[in-house]
Amino acid sequence: MELGNFSLALAVKEIHASKAFYEKLGFTAFMGDASQNWLIMKNASTVVGLFQGMFERNSLTFNPGWDSNGKTLDSFTDVRELQRQLKALGVAFVSEADEGTTGPASFVVMDPDGNPILVDQHV
Repeated sequence: MELGNFSLALAVKEIHASKAFYEKLGFTAFMGDASQNWLIMKNASTVVGLFQGMFERNSLTFNPGWDSNGKTLDSFTDVRELQRQLKALGVAFVSEADEGTTGPASFVVMDPDGNPILVDQHV
């Protein structure tokens, strides 16, 4: 099962303080807008999303259709197909993608320890 690009989405308290901290670790912002309370930061192939006031908890995020630079892949498994495969395996969903649509969509599942996993397709 190919879930797509991986990043860690952090629920931060103060976006500017978090940005400054991750810059000290060698990360640079390459997507997002701090004035809108979200940034995607990258250090080599490691991607961390900073989100102020958008999520209650940190979460694992996968982006079908994107590489680690946010560029669209030529081929990928659609989020709705991934959802069907996981349902067939008995995975419970917190939220689901509308299987009657195409293009951008997302779903959320929880791992056994309550960690949210967002599969968020932007293409």
